[in-house]
Amino acid sequence: MSASHVEGKLPHEPEKATLEGRNKVLGFWLFLGGETVLFGTLFSAFLALRHQVLDGNPTSQELFKLSTVAIATLILLVSSLTSVFAIQAMHKNQVKAMLNWLIVTVILGFGFLGLEIYEFYEYVHEGHKFSTSAFSTSFYTLVGFHGAHVAFGVLWITGLIIQIATKKGLTVVTAPKVYVAGMYWHFIDVVWVFIFTVVYLMGKVG
Repeated sequence: MSASHVEGKLPHEPEKATLEGRNKVLGFWLFLGGETVLFGTLFSAFLALRHQVLDGNPTSQELFKLSTVAIATLILLVSSLTSVFAIQAMHKNQVKAMLNWLIVTVILGFGFLGLEIYEFYEYVHEGHKFSTSAFSTSFYTLVGFHGAHVAFGVLWITGLIIQIATKKGLTVVTAPKVYVAGMYWHFIDVVWVFIFTVVYLMGKVG
């Protein structure tokens, strides 16, 4: 079934139209709770180790370039907005608009990942490697773990775009998948705001 076959035939909130859909949303909230605890542990480890830098190795004040990180932050925040537009389009049964906004979200996600890879490349060349110090290990673990979540989100949303556009269309089965993917994307955006504040801003001011 193509996307056009189902346009205009779904309820306002198709992700909640079935018990299975509602259970998926509830289950995903529980999953995000577990993810929050996991990220909280990584944040705690980073805060405990962020001053553990060996002599001669770059400190966070010397290392971080806020201009690059600020651009990456803006890209990710805009992608959160485009994912909202995608969900709004889904609620209006505007399937093509939903897919277009999801595509923009994916492109922005790739842009964020590109900047993060460039950032890590620069840090390594400045002597800030994973095993350089306790600070570097905790930094790469936290920020890299978030980057892995972004990469997974990009692949997930890309898979949904392909599935909806070419195979199953937008139905009460696929709509909950889009909705929870949007929840996931918002979650990793919120986590990044905390990373930007705790890791980069606090690191820059010492």
